[in-house]
Amino acid sequence: MDLATVRDLAAATPATRNRVVDLLRAAAILVVVLGHWLVAAVTVRDGELVPGHLLDLAPWTHPLTWVFQVMPVFFLVGGYSNALSWRGARARGTSYGVWLRGRLRRLLVPVVPLLATWLVVVTVASAAGVPAATLRSASQIALVPTWFLAAYVVVCAVAPATLWLWERTGWASVVGGLVLGSVVDLVSIGTGSLAVGFANYLVVWGTVHQLGYAWLDGRLGGTARRLGLAAVGLVGTVALVWVGPYPVSMIGIDGAVVNNSYPTRVTLGFLGLLQAGLVLALEPVLARWLRGERPWRATVLVNTRIMTIYLWHLTAMVGTIGLSLLVGGFGLGLEPLSAGWWASRPLWWAVLAAVTVGFVALLGRFETPRRREDAGVPVWLPVTVAVLACGGLGSMAGQGIVGDDGVHWWWPVLVIAAVALLRVTPRTKPGG
Repeated sequence: MDLATVRDLAAATPATRNRVVDLLRAAAILVVVLGHWLVAAVTVRDGELVPGHLLDLAPWTHPLTWVFQVMPVFFLVGGYSNALSWRGARARGTSYGVWLRGRLRRLLVPVVPLLATWLVVVTVASAAGVPAATLRSASQIALVPTWFLAAYVVVCAVAPATLWLWERTGWASVVGGLVLGSVVDLVSIGTGSLAVGFANYLVVWGTVHQLGYAWLDGRLGGTARRLGLAAVGLVGTVALVWVGPYPVSMIGIDGAVVNNSYPTRVTLGFLGLLQAGLVLALEPVLARWLRGERPWRATVLVNTRIMTIYLWHLTAMVGTIGLSLLVGGFGLGLEPLSAGWWASRPLWWAVLAAVTVGFVALLGRFETPRRREDAGVPVWLPVTVAVLACGGLGSMAGQGIVGDDGVHWWWPVLVIAAVALLRVTPRTKPGG
């Protein structure tokens, strides 16, 4: 998408559009991208790659994850957007099947080239004799973004139901969600069952999603109320970390007895209250700033390719590290946490940003799939797509696509096949 198109889109923005929604969505993804690039404290010694993670090497950075773990902001924005979209569809008489298929196209079509690329890369590299452990690590890192996509697809699929719940129970649905999330954690942590904990991908993120409904409906009006919400979130998060089994870091750490993000814990629900209250308290200031042409055009530019940026930013990093290894570790010789290493972070970000922009230029078109006329879509079709895609994406996020027994090609193929179903146009009866 060229800059002229972005300029035209920005100029055509309706006066009624809440531009802060778009800004928060773009800002949240960019913070995630920069955070992922920052925590990768890798170095090359004697020609060998030495992996490292900033949160493992520098425990003092753990409180900073309360800022860098911004997925709650994305679900807040998602709630606002999905409620607006579903209410519009409902007013037009659009069916749930048609509505959900449209949402899934926007979310899932951009992931197809990523999965196809990695499937080819690991298959060829495995045949060439690259160790399975190396390919497993590379694919796991590159496909980390798929965990969020899986969770968000589920939350979107049930949005009409959760919106119905919000419209009838209001804030009780938020309180109930936090209580239910706490119960899930109690059972999961108490029994040592991660499987039970995965229920909170829907419960906790769905609860944060409800905050977007409250925002849209004016139930979070006024700075005092928004700061009050932030205070509740702060007290709840601090209390859970202080007296509970939860760590300070809101980003998962390998080897930790309990992680806040794998699986999602109720701490992220309270962090969502904190972050939502704070960013919404800034809404009037942000809205005034976005009246300017430059900040609004930049916001539009990021949003038009937001999924491509998110999905490919870690592939850009893995590819850059791999290229460095091929040329003797160029650029990766600095000791993590040293003064030189910290000073080089802006350059590191700039290089990875340039590579990511290349991916966006090449593959961003998948983010704007061709519009289709949907006269009618049976509910089973998009629901089946959502189930299959989430199963495959969730598995890859946790395991990558390479095991000790070789390439687990069926996971990416499952997702690609699910997305292909979105192109199916079921036959309708005459006059139906």
